[in-house]
Amino acid sequence: MPIEQRDHAAVITHPLAQQTLTTLRSVETDGATFREGLVRLGRLCGNEIVDHLMETELVEVETPLTTTTGQQVAGMDDVVLINVLRAGTPFVEGLLQTFPKASQGVISASRDEAAGMNDRGEFPIAVEYTKLPEIGPDDTVIVADPMLATGSTLSTVLEWVVDEMPESADLFALSAVSAPEGLARIDEQFPAAELLTVGIDDHLDDDGFIVPGLGDAGDRAFGTTE
Repeated sequence: MPIEQRDHAAVITHPLAQQTLTTLRSVETDGATFREGLVRLGRLCGNEIVDHLMETELVEVETPLTTTTGQQVAGMDDVVLINVLRAGTPFVEGLLQTFPKASQGVISASRDEAAGMNDRGEFPIAVEYTKLPEIGPDDTVIVADPMLATGSTLSTVLEWVVDEMPESADLFALSAVSAPEGLARIDEQFPAAELLTVGIDDHLDDDGFIVPGLGDAGDRAFGTTE
């Protein structure tokens, strides 16, 4: 099954997605290849969302010769992508290849590394900028952030998103790699959100980083250092 349900999340097991994740993990992958990998992974994840989580419908179509019946994906024009800056940018670029008519929102949210992780495994989160489109009752909302570690950032982002969306809209939280601790936290705090990831890793280290992980996705994608 290309999407396999685990304890707290659905895992995208498509071979090409897993191969791309392997490339992203490698310390030998350069910045340009890393960015390209995140774009490719976003597109592959988008395709899997369409294949397994969205319905098709029959439509009448007129060809140059006659009228016939075809299929289309229901709701393709009712997708909202939320880019969690900054590592989410190439990830969302790939999703846009699957959902070219999607509305887009951005939220700049980052954890305060200097403050450190508290005894509950949480970081303080700074939200510096938000811009969300109007979300309709029939929309599919996909919040995209390559890394789900403690869940501190995603929890803060989802609070903003849930506050702006109707209860009837579908909500997905998509990551490349996730830690069990973060998945459990988001699942508990946002039960209406469907968690999707390409990899569930072993654990968080004492500094709140995913192990084995893939490093800091933002720094690797944009050529910066901490």
